Amino acid sequence: QVQLVESGGGLVQTGGSLRLPCVVSGPPWAPIFRAWYRLAPGKEREFVAAITADGDTNYAQSVRGRFTISRDNAQNTVYLQIDNLKPEDTATYYCNVPKSWRNSNDPSKVAGSWGQGTQVTVSS
Repeated sequence: QVQLVESGGGLVQTGGSLRLPCVVSGPPWAPIFRAWYRLAPGKEREFVAAITADGDTNYAQSVRGRFTISRDNAQNTVYLQIDNLKPEDTATYYCNVPKSWRNSNDPSKVAGSWGQGTQVTVSS
């Protein structure tokens, strides 16, 4: 079973930065993709960014140019670098393991159970 532990969130001002790590553990046959999603109050969980084992990436249009996803395969960790934060980025951020690259932007098609997430709050 895939397990996920996110951290690194906090309260920051508009324009600030955060780096969110997520440790992923699970069986060796688990999917190799990694992704970040976020859940804001009153909204559905949405895709943020995804990365393959080789480092190919995909981003939601709303975060492109401000967010960077990366991974350290030796440490089983995926990171989300968030720069130039905006109030609309306020949400709980979750990582997970997409079952396929084609569906990596669909939060309902992931292999892991959702972790606690990490809260990012951006003040204006």
